[in-house]
Amino acid sequence: MKERCKPTPGKRSCGILLHITSLPGPYGIGQIGPEARNFLRFLKKAGQSYWQFLPLSPTSKSCGHSPYMSPSAFAGNPLMISIEDLLADGLLEEKDLTGLPELSEYLVDFETVSSIQHSLLEKAFLRARESKNFLLELDQFLSEKDWARDYSLFMALKEKFGGRAWYEWPRPIALRSPHALDEAQKELEEKVKFHAFCQFIFDMQWKRLKTKAESLNIKLFGDMPIYVSPDSVDVWANQGAFDLDSQTLRPSFIAGVPPDYFSKTGQRWGNPLYRWQIGKSPNKDLYEWWRQRFLRLRELVHVIRIDHFRGFEAYWKIPAREKTAVNGTWVKGPGLTFFKEMGEAISGLEIVAEDLGTLTPGVEALRKALGIPGMKVLQFAFDSDETNPYLPHNFEDSNCVVYTGTHDNSTTVGWYLHPEVSEQAKARARRYANSDGTSIHWDFLRMAYSSVAKLAVIPMQDVLGFGDDCRMNTPSTSKGNWIWRLAPRFITENVAKALAEEAKFYNRFPPDLSPKTP
Repeated sequence: MKERCKPTPGKRSCGILLHITSLPGPYGIGQIGPEARNFLRFLKKAGQSYWQFLPLSPTSKSCGHSPYMSPSAFAGNPLMISIEDLLADGLLEEKDLTGLPELSEYLVDFETVSSIQHSLLEKAFLRARESKNFLLELDQFLSEKDWARDYSLFMALKEKFGGRAWYEWPRPIALRSPHALDEAQKELEEKVKFHAFCQFIFDMQWKRLKTKAESLNIKLFGDMPIYVSPDSVDVWANQGAFDLDSQTLRPSFIAGVPPDYFSKTGQRWGNPLYRWQIGKSPNKDLYEWWRQRFLRLRELVHVIRIDHFRGFEAYWKIPAREKTAVNGTWVKGPGLTFFKEMGEAISGLEIVAEDLGTLTPGVEALRKALGIPGMKVLQFAFDSDETNPYLPHNFEDSNCVVYTGTHDNSTTVGWYLHPEVSEQAKARARRYANSDGTSIHWDFLRMAYSSVAKLAVIPMQDVLGFGDDCRMNTPSTSKGNWIWRLAPRFITENVAKALAEEAKFYNRFPPDLSPKTP
């Protein structure tokens, strides 16, 4: 089974964690045009080999714009579509940008950005549809992407029904009556085409970005949430794959995790659970949906982090009526059977298991059977004693990815200054790094780089020593998440040089890098 999932390469390497929406740029949110290509050049100069980011999926106001609670597991986020590339391609003109407000370079105002982006994409769509060749290309795209057809109709229906969840739509539409779907397709044809256009453009622009990354030998490191939103096209179009109440069409039980480091009452995610089996047999429709999901991500990225990997071994099942995750139960997952069923969809694919939180020998056995690396987070290393598994001297082998912290953590400076982190833990960290704590973020970076882990990934906030005002997400909270942006003045030659020097010193420098970097 080990040959089915390809581990990260044997060469020691390093990368940066920065979500696309956090990139600098003039339109209030990071996009996949010039600013993303510039960041790839920065990574190259900095001796980095990986760019890790969060899920690329669309987000919604109702879910706080979390990329982990998306209306689609397959679609790209239209907010990431590059306005500058639309200008360059002639789908927008300078006059279309007249009167746009000046937006913050530090934080994403999702509501304002969404309104502006939607308006500009509509203008681009009207211009694009004047070309017969473009319409033919769009039809070809839809003929090859079943998910895009379902997604486009789903989004048009959500607009028609005032943003209501699909299980609150008229019953024939909610249950996908063929006649009702045909009528909706005819009625909403223009809206459906607009949403399809957005996905076509996202794919076109993303291919350019991926090509640029490959030319610089930088791997795009994506993220696959194990669960999907209850109000998603994935659930609406594949109702037999999910554990839903047959009357309300809502989840009877929901996903989450029990109390742990991140939350004293656990995390109540609210996602529907999968129907892994029908009777005693694997649910073929569900497994095919998963196969297509892996294949879609392979089109977009070179490496996949499977979020909440332990859910394949066993998952936390919470009654939907519960307000917290405390009163859940562990249920056995599909385990190795799932990955065997994926077959060629994951053959040779680089996969990283997010194996944090409540672990058991079974989870570790599954990861080892697949031969894939897990994760080590240095912020977890100092709250106990010298046997803590997150301390670098306790890493079992090099088949792991080490982080100073993740998007769910405080920044390293934020952790060090946090009043709930014990003085004993801070003292342990200083002693381990032989440091006085004045540059704790760089101490942690060197700790990660010097470890045996094959890959070390550092959040951009930790490279720059930012505090918790730049934290990306605080689990179990609903406000102030996902909005941080990296201002352009912080992406400097000096920062790239400092990173490159550390990468060289700890033998993580890419062997192909020449002095003259493009």
